[in-house]
Amino acid sequence: MKKHSGMRPHDIVVLLKIAAKDADTWYMKDLANELGISASEISESINRSVIAGLLFADKKKLMKTALLDFLKSGLPYVYPQQPGALVRGVPTAHSAKPLSSLIQSEEPYVWPYSKGTVRGQSVEPLHFNVPKACLKDEVFYEYMALSDVMRLGRVREKNIALKELEKRLC
Repeated sequence: MKKHSGMRPHDIVVLLKIAAKDADTWYMKDLANELGISASEISESINRSVIAGLLFADKKKLMKTALLDFLKSGLPYVYPQQPGALVRGVPTAHSAKPLSSLIQSEEPYVWPYSKGTVRGQSVEPLHFNVPKACLKDEVFYEYMALSDVMRLGRVREKNIALKELEKRLC
């Protein structure tokens, strides 16, 4: 068995992309193309997730309860984020669906992206290709935005996001 040297930020991106695919058949090369992450990094990411207990040994099926627990309890501590400077980008966290209709905010949070349409406080994505990948997959976009709430939201926002993640994952 391979040694586990810790999760990396893009491992969460890969897991949430798998979650977005739900019951659809997928291959590692599909994930690589859709996320803009090399096939070898996808393979290593999946191996780390199996060792961490977030994917079953078949490397296809998510351990949804474990993933939800990690998003709730681990993500804010392992990959915390603080809003930064005003930039143009793609809305995230409570500024994106599904929470944008539930939570009103003066200043939106955005992933910096040159083709973005919203100006707001910058939030570093878990992988630099996240904004581009999210614009191509609405379900994945919602998962990523909800995970950002777990990284930088307040308690009320996190509780709402957690309920949305539970509805989608479990």
